[in-house]
Amino acid sequence: MTLKIRITEGTAPYEQVRAQISEQARSGTLPVGYRLPTVRGLAEQLGLAANTVAKAYRALETDGVIETRGRNGTFVAAAGSAAERAAATEAQVYAERVRRLGLSESDALGAVRDALRAAYEG
Repeated sequence: MTLKIRITEGTAPYEQVRAQISEQARSGTLPVGYRLPTVRGLAEQLGLAANTVAKAYRALETDGVIETRGRNGTFVAAAGSAAERAAATEAQVYAERVRRLGLSESDALGAVRDALRAAYEG
């Protein structure tokens, strides 16, 4: 596993850790079942505070990218399917909500496009 943290980039270090591990898991660079370093170990490798790495790991676990197995460690989960299920569930909730609010399909899609653009383009 190779991670590069750029302090001058403007993106929070925990978000850089989260995004890089997530991308490597989704691309298969980190295969399902790959054991990640401990929070302290990765923090030491990257020159970050343990709390920074712990925050990234918590976010990744919430997203279904990794799973913690207690004292056995932290492993890459079947991220693609978990992420896709979570996205589909959230999309369904959104669709039901905008319909109740009386938005047209076009307006609802426009709102999603704007939100995605903001999220991905910064």
